[in-house]
Amino acid sequence: MAANPVVSAPDLRFTTDTKSEETIVQGAGKITAATAAVLESTMRNLIPGAKRIVLDLTGVKYIDSVGLLALVGIYMAAKKANCDLEIANPHLPASLLPSEPPTSAP
Repeated sequence: MAANPVVSAPDLRFTTDTKSEETIVQGAGKITAATAAVLESTMRNLIPGAKRIVLDLTGVKYIDSVGLLALVGIYMAAKKANCDLEIANPHLPASLLPSEPPTSAP
């Protein structure tokens, strides 16, 4: 088992923990237009030869539309390489959550 810091940018940091059957990548910060390239290069370098990668987004507090596009691209690259990619613990911003539960029609 090897734990290695991967790549970091001012607003985003990734660390990896490689085990025999999977690699766990933990992110912290924000995935935005300014940091999406860091995410893509980090993940695309891990995909070749990997059977399973878990991208743990517990520490990622914000993802913009460019970040979402980067995640889709990474997922597609992993699938093409027969690598199982799991995106774990994504956060839904509170602003997107309903303030009140939906009501049923009478």
